[in-house]
Parts: sequence; C-alpha cells; structure tokens
Amino acid sequence: MSHASQPPAEYGELLVALQDRIRTAQVRAALHVNRELVLLYWHIGREIVASQKARGWGARVIDHLARDLCESFPDVRGFSARNLKYMRALAHAWPDEAIVQQVVAQLPWGHHLRLLDRVKDPVDRAWYLREAIHQGWSQNVLVLQIESSLHARQGRSVTNFDQTLPTETSDLARELLKSPYTFDFLTLGSLAREQELERALLEHLRSFLLELGRGFALVGSQYPLAVGSREFRLDLLFYHLHLRSFLVVELKMGEFEPEFAGKMSFYLAAVDDQLRHPADGPTIGLILCRDHERTVVEYALREQRRPIGVSEHCVTRDLPSHLRASLPTPGDLAVIADDFVANHAVGQEQSSTGPYAKSVL
Repeated sequence: MSHASQPPAEYGELLVALQDRIRTAQVRAALHVNRELVLLYWHIGREIVASQKARGWGARVIDHLARDLCESFPDVRGFSARNLKYMRALAHAWPDEAIVQQVVAQLPWGHHLRLLDRVKDPVDRAWYLREAIHQGWSQNVLVLQIESSLHARQGRSVTNFDQTLPTETSDLARELLKSPYTFDFLTLGSLAREQELERALLEHLRSFLLELGRGFALVGSQYPLAVGSREFRLDLLFYHLHLRSFLVVELKMGEFEPEFAGKMSFYLAAVDDQLRHPADGPTIGLILCRDHERTVVEYALREQRRPIGVSEHCVTRDLPSHLRASLPTPGDLAVIADDFVANHAVGQEQSSTGPYAKSVL
C-alpha cells in the first residue's frame, strides 16, 4: 500500500502555525473592515447633518437617499432609511473626527446602535464606549451593563485605599470596585443566609464574574486558612490579574457592622503571610453587605492598616423586561375577567359538567 499521500514528519506543527496565522489575519481583517465601515457611516452621517443644516432640508431627504443609494448599490446592505438616521445620530453624538478615528471606530456598528438607543447623556455614552473597548464587551454584555447603570456604580465603594495602597495602585483598585453589586441573576428571599448567597453566586459563576468585572480569577470558596491551632475559612478568594493581588470577599446578608472590618483585616494579614508572593501587591478585602451607613464604614476603616472596601449588594426581584412585556395589562385582565364571568354564567345554565366546567377543572 502506497504511503505517498501521508504528510511528512512534523507536518502537524506547520499546519497549526498556518492555522493560527490565518485566524489572526481573519481577526485583523474583520477589525479593519469594521473600522472602515464605522468611518464610512460617520462620514455619511456628517454629510447628511451638514446638508440639512445648510439647505434647510427636512427628514424626508433621508427617505430619498435610502431609495437612491439602495438602487446604486443593490448588493450592499446598510443604506435603509433607519440606518441612515443612525448614521446621522452617530455624527451628532461624535462631532470630533479625531475622536472618531482614534476611539469610536474601534467599536462595531452594532454596539453603536445600542449606545445611541440606550444612552442619551454624552458623558455617560463616552464612558460606556471606552469601557466596551477596554473590557471587550459583546453587544449583550454592553446592554446588560447599561441596564444595570454600571457607570453610576463604578468606583462607589467606601474604601481606605488612599491610606493603605501605593499611589500607583489605589486609583485602579478603587475603580475596580463598585456599589451596589447587582445580582439580578439570583432569586433569593430577603431572609436568605450568607451560605445561600455564596452557593447561588457559585452556581452562577459566569454572571458573578461578569458583574465583578474584568481580571478576576476565582481561587476558591470557603478557602481554608490555618492560623495557630485554628482554621478559618474565607467566603471567596480571588486573584486580580491586573493588580497582581489577592482579593478576599466576605458576604453579609445584613447591614454593615464595624467589627466586620477588624475580622477582614485579620484575614488579609493571614493571606499576605501565607499566600502572597513577594512580587504580588497587598491583598485587598471587599465586604459585601445588603446595606451600609457611609459614616459608620468610614469610621470603621479609618484606623485599619490594610486595604478594605465596603460595597452593597442587591438582588433584583423584578421580572426581566422580556417577561414583563408578555404579561397582560390591567385592561387585558379586565377583559379576561368579564369573559370568565360571562362564560361561567353560560356554563351554569347548561350543565355543571359541560365542556367549560371540564376545562376549568
């Protein structure tokens, strides 16, 4: 049997190297195409804005442009009247071409549609734009972060980082924490205990890590620490890849109490001694409470020598929007009630064992 068709030795290494190169080129090409597409759309939007302003044209000119551009480029999608209005909105939102070239064009067009639809404040929109680029958010994640008002929660933890961390890391550490943390992917009652919250978070680890933010790696839950003859357990232990620091998270279902800070400081000292590598930064503590009074937290952290942040957490019990939209309105319920009364009356006149009675039972 001939072996002429068999690849030579070490062929697999060549194949893998070429596959990697092709995939890298594909990603670069896709990014380049996206950049050029966003720049094209921005320029089209800018021309529409300028023409309407200079000539006093109304919105109907967009309908004419959509029809004529679609006829001129029948094989190219994206020139609908709706999309042209988004192009005009993009040009309104980002009038500075330098910003568009350097920043705006890095984000895919679909992301811009979500930003234009959901974020009206220019400062907030710029914040989400940069975070989406930096964090690599998908469209769905971007929408999730907007709906949870991440911009208003980021960096809102009460901390003592200014006094306990080096200047070059205190700002970064502060920005990594937020308050409140929104665990709307959980369904816990108001009387749930810390163990139940911890178990639920671990069962939804992907969503939990997404809420924490980029760079968090879970080391363990109920992580054991031997101190003297006793063993203590940390609720959650993370390592942050950018800070190069361990992060101890303690979960509390009630209001913040001053003694929580002392216990957290004890945990941080133990982690620094037992786990921290000489090249690592100081271990950071995060106490997650259902509620806290800011002044109480500030007093509790004032004399602590180790970096601790305190944030609130909340579990959203409202129905998701896609389910809320499918529920009947009060008017619908009134109609249903009227129909029920009418049908029930008819059913009683006919027979208590008739078809309607069977359907109800």
